[in-house]
Amino acid sequence: MLILLPPSEGKTPAAAGPAVDLASLSFPELEVARKEVMAHLAEASGRRDALELLGVGASLAHDVDRNRRLHAEPAAPAHAVYSGVLYEALGYETLTPAQRRRALEWIVVVSALWGAVGFGDPVPAYRLSMSTSLPGVGRMAAYWKPRLAEALAPRSAEGLVVDCRSSTYAAAYAPPAATTVTVDVFRERDGRRSVVSHFAKHHRGDFVRHLLTRRGKAPATPEALLAVAREHWEAELREGTARRPHSLALILRD
Repeated sequence: MLILLPPSEGKTPAAAGPAVDLASLSFPELEVARKEVMAHLAEASGRRDALELLGVGASLAHDVDRNRRLHAEPAAPAHAVYSGVLYEALGYETLTPAQRRRALEWIVVVSALWGAVGFGDPVPAYRLSMSTSLPGVGRMAAYWKPRLAEALAPRSAEGLVVDCRSSTYAAAYAPPAATTVTVDVFRERDGRRSVVSHFAKHHRGDFVRHLLTRRGKAPATPEALLAVAREHWEAELREGTARRPHSLALILRD
Protein backbone atom coordinates (compact mmCIF):
# COMPACT_ATOMS: atom_id res chain seq x y z
CA MET A 1 0.00 0.00 0.00
CA LEU A 2 1.03 3.58 -0.68
CA ILE A 3 -0.54 6.45 1.26
CA LEU A 4 0.03 9.89 -0.25
CA LEU A 5 -0.13 12.85 2.12
CA PRO A 6 0.26 16.58 1.57
CA PRO A 7 2.70 18.50 3.76
CA SER A 8 1.24 20.71 6.45
CA GLU A 9 1.40 24.48 6.24
CA GLY A 10 2.51 24.52 9.85
CA LYS A 11 5.92 22.98 10.45
CA THR A 12 7.94 22.40 13.61
CA PRO A 13 11.65 23.21 13.13
CA ALA A 14 14.12 20.73 14.59
CA ALA A 15 15.81 22.14 17.69
CA ALA A 16 19.17 20.56 16.88
CA GLY A 17 20.80 17.91 14.77
CA PRO A 18 22.56 17.42 11.46
CA ALA A 19 21.46 19.21 8.30
CA VAL A 20 19.53 17.53 5.51
CA ASP A 21 21.48 15.02 3.44
CA LEU A 22 19.80 15.14 0.04
CA ALA A 23 21.53 11.98 -1.12
CA SER A 24 19.98 9.98 1.73
CA LEU A 25 16.35 10.95 1.10
CA SER A 26 13.89 8.56 -0.49
CA PHE A 27 13.64 8.75 -4.28
CA PRO A 28 17.31 9.75 -4.79
CA GLU A 29 16.67 10.38 -8.49
CA LEU A 30 15.07 13.66 -7.37
CA GLU A 31 18.30 14.97 -5.80
CA VAL A 32 19.27 17.25 -8.68
CA ALA A 33 15.80 18.75 -8.83
CA ARG A 34 15.77 19.27 -5.05
CA LYS A 35 19.07 21.14 -5.23
CA GLU A 36 17.71 23.35 -7.99
CA VAL A 37 14.55 24.22 -6.07
CA MET A 38 16.51 24.85 -2.85
CA ALA A 39 18.85 27.25 -4.64
CA HIS A 40 16.06 29.23 -6.27
CA LEU A 41 14.03 29.26 -3.07
CA ALA A 42 17.00 30.65 -1.13
CA GLU A 43 17.46 33.37 -3.72
CA ALA A 44 13.76 34.27 -3.81
CA SER A 45 13.56 34.32 -0.01
CA GLY A 46 16.23 37.01 0.13
CA ARG A 47 14.35 39.40 -2.14
CA ARG A 48 12.48 42.44 -0.86
CA ASP A 49 9.25 41.02 -2.25
CA ALA A 50 9.88 37.54 -0.82
CA LEU A 51 6.69 37.44 1.25
CA GLU A 52 4.58 38.38 -1.76
CA LEU A 53 6.37 35.86 -3.98
CA LEU A 54 5.74 33.05 -1.52
CA GLY A 55 2.20 34.15 -0.73
CA VAL A 56 2.62 34.60 3.03
CA GLY A 57 2.08 37.38 5.54
CA ALA A 58 4.54 39.29 7.69
CA SER A 59 4.00 36.91 10.61
CA LEU A 60 5.84 34.22 8.63
CA ALA A 61 8.88 36.36 7.78
CA HIS A 62 11.08 34.23 10.04
CA ASP A 63 10.06 31.08 8.17
CA VAL A 64 10.89 32.74 4.85
CA ASP A 65 14.27 33.86 6.18
CA ARG A 66 14.99 30.25 7.18
CA ASN A 67 14.60 29.29 3.51
CA ARG A 68 17.89 31.07 2.83
CA ARG A 69 19.93 28.59 4.90
CA LEU A 70 18.11 25.26 4.54
CA HIS A 71 21.36 23.52 3.65
CA ALA A 72 22.58 24.24 7.20
CA GLU A 73 19.34 24.06 9.21
CA PRO A 74 18.86 21.02 11.50
CA ALA A 75 16.65 18.32 10.05
CA ALA A 76 14.13 15.99 11.69
CA PRO A 77 11.93 13.15 10.41
CA ALA A 78 9.15 14.38 8.13
CA HIS A 79 6.49 13.09 10.53
CA ALA A 80 7.92 15.39 13.24
CA VAL A 81 8.43 18.47 11.04
CA TYR A 82 4.95 18.39 9.51
CA SER A 83 2.72 19.29 12.43
CA GLY A 84 -0.62 20.45 11.06
CA VAL A 85 -4.16 19.19 11.67
CA LEU A 86 -3.84 16.02 9.59
CA TYR A 87 -0.60 15.01 11.30
CA GLU A 88 -1.99 15.71 14.76
CA ALA A 89 -4.94 13.41 14.02
CA LEU A 90 -2.60 10.73 12.65
CA GLY A 91 -0.61 10.89 15.90
CA TYR A 92 2.59 9.12 14.89
CA GLU A 93 4.16 9.52 18.34
CA THR A 94 1.31 7.56 19.96
CA LEU A 95 1.57 4.57 17.61
CA THR A 96 3.07 1.27 18.68
CA PRO A 97 6.49 0.28 17.25
CA ALA A 98 4.83 -2.06 14.76
CA GLN A 99 2.37 0.63 13.69
CA ARG A 100 5.22 3.13 13.28
CA ARG A 101 7.06 0.71 11.00
CA ARG A 102 3.92 0.41 8.93
CA ALA A 103 3.65 4.22 8.70
CA LEU A 104 7.27 4.55 7.58
CA GLU A 105 6.73 1.84 4.96
CA TRP A 106 3.42 3.08 3.57
CA ILE A 107 3.43 6.90 3.76
CA VAL A 108 4.97 9.30 1.25
CA VAL A 109 4.62 13.07 1.56
CA VAL A 110 4.38 15.07 -1.68
CA SER A 111 6.23 18.37 -1.20
CA ALA A 112 6.83 21.54 -3.18
CA LEU A 113 10.46 21.60 -2.03
CA TRP A 114 11.44 17.93 -1.96
CA GLY A 115 9.12 16.51 -4.61
CA ALA A 116 8.34 13.48 -2.47
CA VAL A 117 9.86 12.19 0.77
CA GLY A 118 9.40 9.18 2.97
CA PHE A 119 7.63 9.66 6.29
CA GLY A 120 10.87 9.17 8.20
CA ASP A 121 13.18 11.18 5.93
CA PRO A 122 15.02 13.92 7.89
CA VAL A 123 14.21 17.37 6.46
CA PRO A 124 14.33 20.94 7.81
CA ALA A 125 11.28 23.16 8.23
CA TYR A 126 10.69 25.40 5.21
CA ARG A 127 8.10 27.65 3.60
CA LEU A 128 7.00 26.84 0.04
CA SER A 129 3.62 25.86 -1.38
CA MET A 130 2.90 23.74 -4.42
CA SER A 131 0.78 26.60 -5.78
CA THR A 132 3.75 29.01 -5.78
CA SER A 133 5.36 30.22 -8.99
CA LEU A 134 9.02 30.31 -7.98
CA PRO A 135 11.34 32.56 -10.02
CA GLY A 136 13.73 30.43 -12.03
CA VAL A 137 11.54 27.33 -11.61
CA GLY A 138 7.95 28.30 -12.42
CA ARG A 139 4.78 26.84 -11.00
CA MET A 140 5.85 24.13 -8.56
CA ALA A 141 3.15 21.60 -9.50
CA ALA A 142 4.14 21.82 -13.17
CA TYR A 143 7.83 21.54 -12.28
CA TRP A 144 7.39 18.36 -10.26
CA LYS A 145 4.77 16.63 -12.40
CA PRO A 146 7.08 14.88 -14.91
CA ARG A 147 9.72 14.23 -12.27
CA LEU A 148 7.31 12.62 -9.81
CA ALA A 149 5.64 10.60 -12.55
CA GLU A 150 8.96 8.88 -13.13
CA ALA A 151 10.17 8.67 -9.54
CA LEU A 152 6.93 7.40 -7.99
CA ALA A 153 5.90 5.02 -10.77
CA PRO A 154 7.59 1.92 -9.25
CA ARG A 155 6.20 2.65 -5.79
CA SER A 156 2.66 3.26 -7.09
CA ALA A 157 2.72 -0.01 -9.03
CA GLU A 158 3.08 -2.09 -5.86
CA GLY A 159 -0.61 -2.06 -4.90
CA LEU A 160 -3.42 0.16 -3.70
CA VAL A 161 -2.75 3.92 -3.53
CA VAL A 162 -4.70 5.88 -0.90
CA ASP A 163 -4.55 9.54 -1.88
CA CYS A 164 -5.21 11.97 0.98
CA ARG A 165 -3.74 15.05 -0.71
CA SER A 166 -5.47 18.34 -1.32
CA SER A 167 -6.10 19.36 -4.94
CA THR A 168 -3.08 21.70 -4.85
CA TYR A 169 -0.70 18.82 -4.20
CA ALA A 170 -2.62 16.29 -6.29
CA ALA A 171 -1.78 18.47 -9.31
CA ALA A 172 1.88 17.49 -8.99
CA TYR A 173 1.40 13.75 -9.41
CA ALA A 174 -1.35 11.49 -10.74
CA PRO A 175 -0.96 7.84 -9.65
CA PRO A 176 -2.58 5.06 -11.73
CA ALA A 177 -6.32 5.68 -11.71
CA ALA A 178 -7.30 2.00 -11.60
CA THR A 179 -5.55 1.36 -8.28
CA THR A 180 -5.94 4.78 -6.66
CA VAL A 181 -8.61 5.93 -4.21
CA THR A 182 -8.92 9.57 -3.19
CA VAL A 183 -10.35 10.28 0.25
CA ASP A 184 -12.98 13.02 0.55
CA VAL A 185 -15.03 14.16 3.52
CA PHE A 186 -18.63 15.37 3.31
CA ARG A 187 -21.15 16.67 5.81
CA GLU A 188 -24.78 15.73 5.29
CA ARG A 189 -27.51 17.89 6.80
CA ASP A 190 -31.22 17.73 5.99
CA GLY A 191 -30.51 15.53 3.01
CA ARG A 192 -27.97 17.93 1.53
CA ARG A 193 -24.30 17.06 1.23
CA SER A 194 -21.49 19.60 1.33
CA VAL A 195 -17.72 19.33 1.18
CA VAL A 196 -15.90 19.63 4.50
CA SER A 197 -12.85 21.85 4.00
CA HIS A 198 -10.67 22.55 7.05
CA PHE A 199 -11.91 19.64 9.14
CA ALA A 200 -11.35 17.29 6.21
CA LYS A 201 -7.66 17.36 7.17
CA HIS A 202 -8.49 16.05 10.62
CA HIS A 203 -10.71 13.25 9.31
CA ARG A 204 -8.18 12.21 6.68
CA GLY A 205 -5.53 12.01 9.39
CA ASP A 206 -7.91 9.97 11.54
CA PHE A 207 -8.60 7.67 8.59
CA VAL A 208 -4.89 7.10 7.96
CA ARG A 209 -4.42 6.36 11.65
CA HIS A 210 -7.16 3.73 11.41
CA LEU A 211 -5.38 2.12 8.45
CA LEU A 212 -2.17 1.98 10.48
CA THR A 213 -3.65 0.70 13.74
CA ARG A 214 -6.33 -1.79 12.69
CA ARG A 215 -5.62 -5.50 12.77
CA GLY A 216 -5.67 -7.65 9.68
CA LYS A 217 -4.29 -7.37 6.19
CA ALA A 218 -3.95 -4.05 4.45
CA PRO A 219 -6.79 -3.43 1.96
CA ALA A 220 -5.66 -4.31 -1.55
CA THR A 221 -8.63 -3.08 -3.59
CA PRO A 222 -10.92 -0.02 -3.54
CA GLU A 223 -13.77 -2.25 -2.34
CA ALA A 224 -11.66 -3.54 0.54
CA LEU A 225 -10.76 0.04 1.46
CA LEU A 226 -14.47 0.87 1.58
CA ALA A 227 -15.03 -2.02 3.98
CA VAL A 228 -12.22 -0.72 6.20
CA ALA A 229 -13.70 2.77 6.20
CA ARG A 230 -17.09 1.39 7.23
CA GLU A 231 -15.51 -0.03 10.37
CA HIS A 232 -15.67 3.51 11.80
CA TRP A 233 -17.48 5.80 9.34
CA GLU A 234 -20.45 5.94 7.09
CA ALA A 235 -18.77 5.73 3.70
CA GLU A 236 -19.46 5.41 0.00
CA LEU A 237 -17.25 4.50 -2.95
CA ARG A 238 -17.56 6.06 -6.38
CA GLU A 239 -15.93 3.95 -9.04
CA GLY A 240 -13.30 5.59 -11.17
CA THR A 241 -12.71 5.53 -14.88
CA ALA A 242 -9.69 4.91 -17.05
CA ARG A 243 -8.45 8.42 -16.21
CA ARG A 244 -10.21 9.26 -12.95
CA PRO A 245 -9.36 7.47 -9.68
CA HIS A 246 -11.92 5.92 -7.39
CA SER A 247 -13.28 8.22 -4.70
CA LEU A 248 -14.00 7.23 -1.11
CA ALA A 249 -16.45 9.55 0.66
CA LEU A 250 -16.44 9.72 4.46
CA ILE A 251 -19.84 11.09 5.44
CA LEU A 252 -20.46 13.07 8.61
CA ARG A 253 -24.06 13.58 9.71
CA ASP A 254 -25.34 16.29 12.06
